[in-house]
Amino acid sequence: MNILILGSGGREHSLAWAVLQNPKCDRLIVAPGNAGIAEIADCARLDIEDGGAVAGFADENAIDFVIVGPEAPLAAGVADRLRDAGVAVFGPSAAAAQLEASKAFTKAICDAADAPTAAYAHFTDHAAARAYVQAQPTPIVIKADGLAAGKGVIIAQSQDEALAALGDMFGGSFGAAGTEVVIEEFMEGEEASFFVLCDGETVLPIGTAQDHKRVGEGDTGPNTGGMGAYSPAPVMTPEVTQTALDTIVRPTMAEMARRGTPYQGVLFVGLMIQNGVPRLVEYNVRFGDPECQVLMMRLGAQVLDLMQAVAEGRLDQAQVNWADDHALTVVMAARGYPGRYEKGSVIGGLDNQPQDSHRMVFHAGTARRDGRYVANGGRVLAVTARAESLKEAQKTAYEMVDSIDWPEGFCRRDIGWRALD
Repeated sequence: MNILILGSGGREHSLAWAVLQNPKCDRLIVAPGNAGIAEIADCARLDIEDGGAVAGFADENAIDFVIVGPEAPLAAGVADRLRDAGVAVFGPSAAAAQLEASKAFTKAICDAADAPTAAYAHFTDHAAARAYVQAQPTPIVIKADGLAAGKGVIIAQSQDEALAALGDMFGGSFGAAGTEVVIEEFMEGEEASFFVLCDGETVLPIGTAQDHKRVGEGDTGPNTGGMGAYSPAPVMTPEVTQTALDTIVRPTMAEMARRGTPYQGVLFVGLMIQNGVPRLVEYNVRFGDPECQVLMMRLGAQVLDLMQAVAEGRLDQAQVNWADDHALTVVMAARGYPGRYEKGSVIGGLDNQPQDSHRMVFHAGTARRDGRYVANGGRVLAVTARAESLKEAQKTAYEMVDSIDWPEGFCRRDIGWRALD
């Protein structure tokens, strides 16, 4: 098979790494890719949010299967365009991708499906939103309604902070994503990521993980796109998992099908769990980053078979084969992230890193200049290890981190602390 993966981050590097282990894969192209991906696959310049361009590229390169990594192409309808062109694709339609592209849409779906989630209000008017916030207790959660690259969520500890967040959103700091705002109650508990596949009818759980959203150790500081993750998440017991499936995931998928927009792809279910009871935080319509890295490390080659089963509507015939193991990834980011940071700093020690089924450095924001790797983004590397225990995976990952020579980078030193505390 000739396979095309759309995207350029650590998620796509880990997807490429796993797909290449499957003997079905003859040729792999990643568009646009990054410096690390270029070491294992062909990279191509392509506007991945232009469905016509992607379909044309697939035709010209005899692509049999397309895997859409990030959310923006899905919201732009790239999967629809590919299906119209007769190309097998892993990823939901634009209509179904509203589960991530619009938080207000998701809340409406939860209302219709009676899925437990935070109490909320939806606003398109700044003054009305301010008045609502001033009548609520804090902390309170302020969310830009649209896609904001994982940065449109503010957990405000005071009314002043909440009002400032509203000012930023309605003032254009998040572009079109902030023209509408969803304000939610703050949910107490432990957060976890639950991943399921769906082909429009069948739902198949494929793993759990726990992300570390805040930039500082002990989960302090501003939210980021994710500073590390581990899998599985101990808080996702069999009972919690079953409750999430029965009360949140399956009712949502049934409501989407009832509306004529069946969901086909991976659904990232963000949960808050308190006293063994899960509530929905948010849906994402793609693999998380950095959760994808730990999931791919554990799933390996079988992930291609599973994604094909989704695309071909035969998920009821598929099963996931799990080893009794653990994986952990540590994100190395440019100093200053998630605020202002510099690009172009040289990263040493990457050529000597192990690359096997237990240890990988997935590139998220790198480029190659003058024969050297340089930082080309905020989150730059995802240093990932797999072992029989989470403690051993953590130890191996940090040994790899310490062998990377990048003074301009930083990482959290406590990834996995909740499970290991």
